Amino acid sequence: MPRSADTIHTEDIVREIRSGNRAALSRAITLIESIKPDHQEKARQILDSCLQHRQDSLRIGITGSPGAGKSTLIEALGLEILNSPTKHKLAILTIDPSSKRSGGSILGDKARMEKLSGRKDVYIRPSPSSGHLGGTAARTHEAILLCEAAGYDIIIIETVGVGQSEISVESMADYILLLILPGSGDELQGIKRGIMEIADGIAITKTDSTSEKSISLSKTSCESALHLLMKKNPDWHPQVLRTSALTGEGINELWDNIQQLYALLEKNNRLEETRRKKLNMLFRAQVDLELKQAFYNHPDILASFSEIATAVEKNTMSPFSSAKMLVEKVIHSPR
Repeated sequence: MPRSADTIHTEDIVREIRSGNRAALSRAITLIESIKPDHQEKARQILDSCLQHRQDSLRIGITGSPGAGKSTLIEALGLEILNSPTKHKLAILTIDPSSKRSGGSILGDKARMEKLSGRKDVYIRPSPSSGHLGGTAARTHEAILLCEAAGYDIIIIETVGVGQSEISVESMADYILLLILPGSGDELQGIKRGIMEIADGIAITKTDSTSEKSISLSKTSCESALHLLMKKNPDWHPQVLRTSALTGEGINELWDNIQQLYALLEKNNRLEETRRKKLNMLFRAQVDLELKQAFYNHPDILASFSEIATAVEKNTMSPFSSAKMLVEKVIHSPR
């Protein structure tokens, strides 16, 4: 009978992760995503141990609006990667939007990636966003570290893709691919959302089922938009590629483009520098998260939050003064 998370010893699960046990890797990620204090403590122990054994990986972030074909393109790209002369182990971390009412999500990416899900050299982990903004889940970076400890050298992160700001993926990925559905106007919306600014490459998707005029117009619009934006990397200009997961058009070129940027970052010694900056960003984000959790779990807040929230709803207190009052219950500013 499988042991519960409460009975798993840290050394056992770390050893199993390092040996490539996918069930152990999934249990560890479940512990990381748990909100139970004892699970979080065990997750920290596992992470700290795995940090000593992790290997560097090529991290690819894939974003785009719903309907752009993220899952189908990921499967086509994944097969291209696995069929390349160099042997790779591929991990795919997909983020599904959570319902604000039920808190649940569909998590159907394994069903959409049939060809990849049955392979032993592929690990697919769907996670709910759980209301976390930025297009990823709250613990995506920790899941990446665990996958690296398990020997996965290529990691693909698929964002929620709901049109909200998804730029948190920039703090985790070496190459960010933006998918554009031709004729949808996404090339202009990308500028408004700031997503195009962080893209290292753009793929015009579903070229097999779209008119040539629409594809050409979208490609031209994207290329024009990129010229208006400040360069993310002075030595790199993002390409706009035509792709079709169905016919395979552009998939090989896309994988080549990803490898070219990774090689450029390594050659210019910018990969390590960039990752240090990204880790600093993640560290600060984690501090914000820990502060938020500690605040809401503070006894003084638990005792008075509902009462003050009711006063706000009845318009007897303003949201601004009420929030300040709650914060000052925990943090006392020097007079």
